[in-house]
Amino acid sequence: MRIGHGYDVHRYKNGRKCVICGVEIPSEFGPDGHSDADVATHALMDALLGAAAMGDIGKLFPDTDMKYKDISSMYLLEKTVEAIGDKGYVLSNADITIVAQRPKFSPYIDKMRQSIADVIGVDIDRISVKATTEEGLGFTGDMSGIAAHAVVLIEERD
Repeated sequence: MRIGHGYDVHRYKNGRKCVICGVEIPSEFGPDGHSDADVATHALMDALLGAAAMGDIGKLFPDTDMKYKDISSMYLLEKTVEAIGDKGYVLSNADITIVAQRPKFSPYIDKMRQSIADVIGVDIDRISVKATTEEGLGFTGDMSGIAAHAVVLIEERD
């Protein structure tokens, strides 16, 4: 078994879609980035790659490569799962925390969990997604951006 941790941050941009864990959240703003800027999925991918000692998503999917411009992070997650699978690893479980003042994510948590589970190919009970605010503190508190942490446990395939 191996443990990995991932962390990602994106600035908010007015008029941009807010896609988190592959689910579009109604909002007048969303994370800005080269891809769809799905901060939680990026943290999850970094956790998976870290657990497998394969670097980070910037190594696999550099933001200098235009083929990744506006690409779905769920597609990148699928490719990340394939990459760790090629090294003989499968996900045991994942725990994702979204840090944002707004929008409110609680109505979408189960849909997010299912979205991640479907792409990885595991039961939903292996995926935890939760959201918290920082009580108005820091860049997430003043709504300049959004952050996410992910912790995973991977294991060698039998």
